[in-house]
Amino acid sequence: MKKISEGDQIKPIIQVALDLLETDRAIQIGHEAIEGGGDWIEAGTPLIKSEGMDAIRKLREAFSGKVIVADMKIADTGSMEVEMAAKAGADVVVILGSADDSTVLEAVRAAKKYGARIMADLISTSDPVSRSKELEEMGVDIINVHAGIDQQMMGKDSLSIMKEVVREVDIQVAIAGGLDASSCAMAVKEGANIVIVGGNIVRSADVTASAKAIRDAVDSPSITESSKKTVDEEIRSILTSISTPNISDAMHRKGAMQDIFSMVSGRRMIGTAVTVQTFKGDWAKAVEAIDVAGKGDVIVIYNGSRHVAPWGGLATQSCLNKGIAGVVIDGAVRDIDDIRSMGLPVFATCNVPNAGEPKGFGEINAEIVCGNQTVRPGDYIIGDDNGVVVIPRERAYEIARRAKEVEKTEQRLFEEISRGSTLSEVMKLKKWEKH
Repeated sequence: MKKISEGDQIKPIIQVALDLLETDRAIQIGHEAIEGGGDWIEAGTPLIKSEGMDAIRKLREAFSGKVIVADMKIADTGSMEVEMAAKAGADVVVILGSADDSTVLEAVRAAKKYGARIMADLISTSDPVSRSKELEEMGVDIINVHAGIDQQMMGKDSLSIMKEVVREVDIQVAIAGGLDASSCAMAVKEGANIVIVGGNIVRSADVTASAKAIRDAVDSPSITESSKKTVDEEIRSILTSISTPNISDAMHRKGAMQDIFSMVSGRRMIGTAVTVQTFKGDWAKAVEAIDVAGKGDVIVIYNGSRHVAPWGGLATQSCLNKGIAGVVIDGAVRDIDDIRSMGLPVFATCNVPNAGEPKGFGEINAEIVCGNQTVRPGDYIIGDDNGVVVIPRERAYEIARRAKEVEKTEQRLFEEISRGSTLSEVMKLKKWEKH
């Protein structure tokens, strides 16, 4: 394995990616990460775009003796941008691996002139292994195998590409893209010299503890093989740990049903939709859908009446017998005491005493509108005390991953506010108001 020497100590390097918008927050989080065992401090691309070269200058001042990485993602004017970053205090400057050869060569020449090193980021490079060899020949110091945030949300990872790259080049290899303690350990086992960690450190409520977990993992990498989950199992696992507000944020404030409320306080619901289109007072199709639905499904019903219920205690008990995850009704329910005692998650507009008749009109597993949201069979339905959200089935993995990142960000904000700040102070609201 190729290692990077920092001082007299040879070890895998933890590069902490400060992908924030405010320098003061980045510095505070950086200090906490260093305390936990972080090695290099990276001025992330969002921070550089937000604060400019001053961010690098302030990081240089705050972390004297530490390697400062400027994630410039240079695509053009290689010489000028490397000079800017190096003069501001960067030891390592990041260029895009997909940049034109002329830009790469100019960046390398400028780095030699100003005493910096060049890291080439392979993000979105069409042939990363071949390009890595070309970049090495042009004088790049470090190759970064990187699945970008948006790519990660779609399920792409860096490890399989990195395994190939480390066999083909003789320069140092870094890896980035959604790494946690386990994947960092795996990367080091496979030959990574530098693990670049962003969200799983900087968005943590306890940055120091998270950095220490990464430190322990890379210093003594131990890989335990785990059975691979199906996509559905992974989606459900992620959704189990996040709230409907997190999901709504990840969907740009979309997906939330209107006027649909939890009838059983404190119960969470996650499942795939079996849809029902009924008419006011007709509960036949709603009940028949129980026989169609399977374990882990959510029955989603459009009934359209706040005065006559298509659902009650007997139907709820039937769902429990089949392992159905929950029920959502654009309309009313009855037998609310029985429903609450059973504990099955049920969401509806209201509860009433009245039931209708089983006339049999309507459809099962047709596209419907429930709570003013389009719902198709197989869409993911998540409910908690905040309400119900719908995730289109084809975007379920992506949205689940994005919602998890929203949760991490909020956890970090909670931590900073708990130290005595206010939300507007932490988020610099006035600075970021639209002008």
